Amino acid sequence: MDYVSALVPPVVMAVFFTGLIVTIVKTQGGANKAKEDAAVDAAISRAEAVRQTPEAGGA
Repeated sequence: MDYVSALVPPVVMAVFFTGLIVTIVKTQGGANKAKEDAAVDAAISRAEAVRQTPEAGGA
């Protein structure tokens, strides 16, 4: 019966890990995807605008 007690922890961890991966995959996209994409696009636009603005005391 030692082999059963040796196999239980890895099997339990594998089941929980599989559940975690399934949950992550299922929550990608969905109803909030457009809102998340818009937030990322806005942040990138702000970062590019700041980078392209010439400095006031520049050379």
